[in-house]
Amino acid sequence: MAKVRTPRGAWVEAGLKALAAGGPDAVRVEPLAVSLGVSKGGFYWHFKDRGALLKEMLDSWERSVAENVIAQVESTPAPPRAKLRQLFALAPSVDFAVELAIREWARRDGEVAARVRRIDNRRMGYLRSLFGQLGLDEEEAEVRALLAFSLFIGSYFIAANHAGRNRSEVLGLALERLGT
Repeated sequence: MAKVRTPRGAWVEAGLKALAAGGPDAVRVEPLAVSLGVSKGGFYWHFKDRGALLKEMLDSWERSVAENVIAQVESTPAPPRAKLRQLFALAPSVDFAVELAIREWARRDGEVAARVRRIDNRRMGYLRSLFGQLGLDEEEAEVRALLAFSLFIGSYFIAANHAGRNRSEVLGLALERLGT
């Protein structure tokens, strides 16, 4: 009977969970192997070293928060307003614990900061293009894109109550104000 290897993606997912729980220092081969219930030898079948895993974790995050989301929104022909609504409907599917952990990591690591900047530029560029397709001038499209992206990132830092409304309702109202 052939030995079944732990899939590469399982190591990446375990790494992202460890990152979210304890930052980049928590992404260690032996604890990941324990969390997966396997020996650490399987890790080296897939990855040269810990650095290769960290890079692949960032690649996976980039695909999930930017490229896959944009591809999903663009997969069906729709007017820009409908695409914006679909984009905002997908926002809760982002693993925000991972998003925050990567942003915190970027504060201490220049290479990660450069990666986050590139991904944020991709996300902002897509928002700009959708707001621009609504017929807004460049300045207005830029402002709305920044407000929408700030709302997405910043709303997780706000712990306030919303006077008889839940957070989801208030976010919906905010997005309506942005013209979506």
